[in-house]
Amino acid sequence: MSAETHGITTGAVARRLGVSPTTVRSWDQRYGIGPAARVDGKHRRWSAADVAMLEEMCRLTASGVPPAEAAHAARSSRPGAVTGPAEPSAVAMPGVVTGPAEPLTVAVPGVVTGPAEPSAVSVPEPAKSAGSVPSDASTAGRAPSRARRAGPGGGLPLGDVRQECRGLARAAVRLDAPAMEALLREVLARYGLVTAWEEVMAPTLHAVGRKWESSDDRYVEVEHLLSWHVSTALRAAAVTGPAPTASGPPVVLACVPSEEHTLPLEALAAGLAERGLPTRMFGAAVPAHALDAAVRRSGPAAVALWSQSRFTADHALARRVAGTTFGVRGARLAPLVVLAGPGWSGRALAPGMVRPTGLRKGIDLICRFYGDPDHHTAP
Repeated sequence: MSAETHGITTGAVARRLGVSPTTVRSWDQRYGIGPAARVDGKHRRWSAADVAMLEEMCRLTASGVPPAEAAHAARSSRPGAVTGPAEPSAVAMPGVVTGPAEPLTVAVPGVVTGPAEPSAVSVPEPAKSAGSVPSDASTAGRAPSRARRAGPGGGLPLGDVRQECRGLARAAVRLDAPAMEALLREVLARYGLVTAWEEVMAPTLHAVGRKWESSDDRYVEVEHLLSWHVSTALRAAAVTGPAPTASGPPVVLACVPSEEHTLPLEALAAGLAERGLPTRMFGAAVPAHALDAAVRRSGPAAVALWSQSRFTADHALARRVAGTTFGVRGARLAPLVVLAGPGWSGRALAPGMVRPTGLRKGIDLICRFYGDPDHHTAP
């Protein structure tokens, strides 16, 4: 009995697509995305045409198309498919404004979900998102608004967000690594680093974090896989950007001791690299003595210190860094200390420190500090 003749099992299809068997069965039950024929009228066996249909379903949902509409399009793509007239809410492709999405969610293995409530929780400013840089309230310099819909992505509380954000959420819940990688690469190329972070990556990370907190430690694997792929995309953007064009000392980036959240700092590093500024990234939980040594040895123009919460913010360390001097006697220099993250709020700024209100403004401030008018936006 060959697979070509009799088709392959649901488990084999799931492994090929990088999704769970539960997801494949759920698509069949909810949306009619099932095999054209079944063994003994019961067991699912998937032909090459059936698998191609599922691949199209994965592609559409990963791009942000609601599952019901993606299923209609995927069924239509199967050779010999007979479908009725398209409903008024035809497939919503990115950039096309369509009618309201059906309140359906992607089935999560082991989790029973019902229809989403119409008043889905909206995403707060990325300032309070899991591992995010505080959002810039200004919309200057952002890409034109794309089609948005209120509603969840993969059962996550997303609210009114970009379609790519919902697509990333659905791919994360499915543990669909190839889809996440492709979508992150696409949004970075299309919108640039800041918009991709503030309007796609950070809201999805925050939604996953909130779901994990409210569901008895479920979704941990989703958060880890999503964080890994976001980090990979940000690091790739940092190293593939233009060669540093600014002559002078680098920007040192480090998390304060006890601070493990690095993604916002990776976004800042990628944004500075996108502007052609030299950086030195030291990562999570940098010990105080190591940070002192890094500053003295590299002689940076600026030092960005990330703190996610007030419990990790080390104001004494920040003052010590701001007071560090280097260079020849008579012309010694001190770095500008950039206090990044919500952990630094609520305190008056000491001399030599700044506290930007978002990723965009942080990049702008550092670029202006380098004195290149081509590397900043209007304040």
